[in-house]
Amino acid sequence: MPAPTSPSAAGLEGVVVGSSSICFIDGREGRLLYRGYDINDLVEHSTFEEVVFLLWHGRLPGKKELAEHERALAASRKLPGKVLALLKGFPHKATPTEVLRTTVSALALYDSDAENNSPEASVRKAMRLTGQLATIVAAWARIRAGKTPVAPNARLSAAANFLYMLHGKKPDPLWSKTFDIALVLHADHELNASTFSARVTASTLSDLHSAITSAVGTLKGPLHGGANEAVVRTLQEIGEPERAEVWIKNALAQKRRIMGFGHRVYKTEDPRAAHLRRMAEALGRQAGNLKWYEILRTIERVVREEKGLYPNVDLYSGTCYYAMGIPPDLYVPIFAVSRISGWTAHVLEQHADNRLIRPRADYLGPTRLRYVSIDERK
Repeated sequence: MPAPTSPSAAGLEGVVVGSSSICFIDGREGRLLYRGYDINDLVEHSTFEEVVFLLWHGRLPGKKELAEHERALAASRKLPGKVLALLKGFPHKATPTEVLRTTVSALALYDSDAENNSPEASVRKAMRLTGQLATIVAAWARIRAGKTPVAPNARLSAAANFLYMLHGKKPDPLWSKTFDIALVLHADHELNASTFSARVTASTLSDLHSAITSAVGTLKGPLHGGANEAVVRTLQEIGEPERAEVWIKNALAQKRRIMGFGHRVYKTEDPRAAHLRRMAEALGRQAGNLKWYEILRTIERVVREEKGLYPNVDLYSGTCYYAMGIPPDLYVPIFAVSRISGWTAHVLEQHADNRLIRPRADYLGPTRLRYVSIDERK
């Protein structure tokens, strides 16, 4: 295993804060492993449902196990009636991530296992939350548009069902495949900010819903989530492929931050980017419109030549979602629809061998000040 980067107090960069067997990132070689399995193999051969099982149980399921797991996930998608009513009462100006954060917290009030942290109860809660998050995001997208939420279809895969609930019709197979790949690629990424937040909350022996609420709240911050939404805004601003090179060079000259590039861990291309690049091209060809893909390829080339930066997962994910008619402000909560699998896996792992996470700070202030009465202060 490669040695971690030099530790830094700022942002805990390179600081090892715990042990985990869920996910490994080799930043130098650009490899991502879930429970020892390379992400490239999982994208080619697996599905999101199978990856969820792998993350929770540490192994790939047998055929019967997978079928039962898929049925259980599909059966968990329905929201309690009072939670659906709560969604309908939210102000339409609320952002999808705010709605998701609040609704996850509210779900605990209607979960019979809410305060039960036993391994069995926690897996049941993880199952329900993994099914319900997609329903929340799709339902809110329709509610704020004045449309009736579409009930989940237990006969569809997680990916196809989300697109069905969002658009009200069964999706094109390429869309379903693309979305399934995106869910697999975003399922876990070691101790990123939201996952660490979930583990800190879990380490107090708080419940799973509280830990996931912490994670969603952390994801809401623009330094963690939202880069793929910003990429789509960039595409909209550029507009046409012939404008891309001049635009990106001007942006770099003005020292504008170009989203979708660089990563704190990867020192080469994010292995997830290649898969979404391929799917973005396929979606563009299917639609007979490759302009967004061509703009991104130009941006990728210029940023690589000018700054030596590699693309990360965000450069092409938003383009794929945009091609499937998904509004850009849903991209952050869609991240959570996938990452709930990793978040819950980390909470299960934390509770299985728990110690309160309580780091120390490198204190930089004075240590021997003398109290001065208010009358003597200048």
